[in-house]
Amino acid sequence: MLTTRVAIVGGGLGGLYAAALLEARGLHDYVLLEARATFGGRILSVPASTGAGLRTRDGAPEAGRHDLGATWLWPALQPGLQRLVDALGLETLGQYEDGDLLIEPGGTDVLRRVAGYRSVPAARRIAGGMQALTDALHRRLTTANLRSGCRVKALRQLGESVEVTAEDASGRMFAWRAGHVLLAVPPRLAVHTIDFAPALPDTLARQWQRCATWMAPHAKYVAVFDRPFWREHGLSGAAHSVTGPLAEIHDASAPGGGAALFGFAGIPAAVRSRIPDAELLARCRAQLVRLFGDDASSPRAEFLKDWASDPYTAIAADWQPGVHEAGAPSSTVPVGSWRNRLIGIASEWSPAFSGYAAGAVDAAQRGIATLLATDTAGTPS
Repeated sequence: MLTTRVAIVGGGLGGLYAAALLEARGLHDYVLLEARATFGGRILSVPASTGAGLRTRDGAPEAGRHDLGATWLWPALQPGLQRLVDALGLETLGQYEDGDLLIEPGGTDVLRRVAGYRSVPAARRIAGGMQALTDALHRRLTTANLRSGCRVKALRQLGESVEVTAEDASGRMFAWRAGHVLLAVPPRLAVHTIDFAPALPDTLARQWQRCATWMAPHAKYVAVFDRPFWREHGLSGAAHSVTGPLAEIHDASAPGGGAALFGFAGIPAAVRSRIPDAELLARCRAQLVRLFGDDASSPRAEFLKDWASDPYTAIAADWQPGVHEAGAPSSTVPVGSWRNRLIGIASEWSPAFSGYAAGAVDAAQRGIATLLATDTAGTPS
């Protein structure tokens, strides 16, 4: 069995940033385990065209990428995330909001055009897509400590340490003996997909189960065009629709990467699961034509990401409306044998920004502070 001081479960923003914080403190005795084949978690940016590369010659992400997961940051509200963006040398751009807003009522009501508005505080996006953030963190980390395609199946107490059992894409099993475990996966997903021995306290397990997972019920659509033709008609690219299939649409254009529109599907996950992707894409295109005219009929590229069908994001409970725990759940086990051994650092565990990219940064900072304050055992022997 391998040994490590810290095991990080999940390679999204929270997990990657936690690893970066450990390395910044000279602590390189950790392993990061990510179930997906790539790192980034619920941050996913796609190239402006299906044939475009993701890297420039110097290894940096290309400018023309569009977000299918986390999209915005609000520097005035989220200074911690902005500081990280600045420290990594990333650029941001304002969300385009000039022009009128379109409203598509249900039934036979006529499409309405009204004066647009600017979000307050101002929303911004990262040049190169939000994935530029996780890519930059990934490039700074010790490669040997990172394992993708490695899904954690069980966490088992072994005295003063934790046995972490994981399975790779070929079905091979691996185990690490860790002093501490940082859970960088959503609480609900963790409690449903990881076997805890001993079991988590009932009150805590119920709290985690009731915590909604950000993005889990949602799907996002992106259409890329040669030019932002809606701007030529005094439109901001923003639209609200009852008719659908997209309930909310925004301008997603990126400098050097083509014009684009993106939207959130308004169709419930259970209904979407019965619609073939090709049909849903066709419905999205038809809606853009209704809203913005024939120029929207032939996008240069289009993308659809249904997070509800992603097994590393959603479970069946995420498809159903229901009562969810208000606010962030407890990120630590207050009593019992898991106390000071298991710490939650995914976005949902942030008391200030639960469900946002800033929440992953905040939760990782809090988690590392807790770990360093309680780590007296060091690396298990």
